[in-house]
Amino acid sequence: MTDTAVRNEVVVGIDPREQSVPALAWAVDEAVRRGLSLRLVMGAPPMPGGQHVDAPYRRTMFRARGESALDEAVAAVRALRADVRVATELLDGVPSAVLCGQAARARMVVLGSRRLSRAEEVFRAGSVSVPVSARADCPVVVVREPEATDVRPPRLVVGVDSSESSRAAVAYAMEEAALRGAILRVLWVWRRPVVSFTDEEAGLQERRRLLSETVVGLAERQPDVQVSMDVVRGHPVEVLALASVDAAAVVVGRHGRGGYAGIRLGSVPHGLLHRAECPVITVPGTWDD
Repeated sequence: MTDTAVRNEVVVGIDPREQSVPALAWAVDEAVRRGLSLRLVMGAPPMPGGQHVDAPYRRTMFRARGESALDEAVAAVRALRADVRVATELLDGVPSAVLCGQAARARMVVLGSRRLSRAEEVFRAGSVSVPVSARADCPVVVVREPEATDVRPPRLVVGVDSSESSRAAVAYAMEEAALRGAILRVLWVWRRPVVSFTDEEAGLQERRRLLSETVVGLAERQPDVQVSMDVVRGHPVEVLALASVDAAAVVVGRHGRGGYAGIRLGSVPHGLLHRAECPVITVPGTWDD
């Protein structure tokens, strides 16, 4: 992570069509835990048919609806926690681009999910979950399903592989677990090849070694966090989605490359946005505490 002194906000994306109370609740809790302020942000995209005679009127009406949605979100925040510092911002621009711009000064960005299809999340101008998770330079939390609140102590799950982005994900998950007093489960999911030309036991031991190397040094920063480590055979999305059933959140690194937002995000985070049964936190590979 860079510029820690200026990352003093939790940014929340506000959708005028659907208020996400679970996302607001997550953001409020995180702001309280971390001693941060909230910034509720909405992007006002360009109106289609911008040269049409009634375009200014439609834009005025959209902005009025946006201001109303922001006021309602502030009221919801106050109902959850009256002492949280909160500001609002209605900015011109495509919502995903606006939120990515705000991420430069955010400790995290928190989004609700309208449960769009994969294609809609990538290609619709108003979609935010995939584009922001793929491009923001801070962790992005997508609250599609509420966290499991009846499990004590709470549990966090983080998926790892041999990439730098998974190291960033583990570092963030350690920090989150320490703040919550949570148990952290670290999973390396090993896909079974159609045809294997290597010794399976040797492959398993090598992955256990790499997993330990990834976790041990980071665990020293948070000595009070209880950590379990497992190498599991299977498909990463399926295994992590199953582990998410009783979790407060599942954390993954982002290491996609180029192309559309879904490709840049990577297949595992993208799949978890649809399959996980708790909030999904995507951590960029450059994030490091």
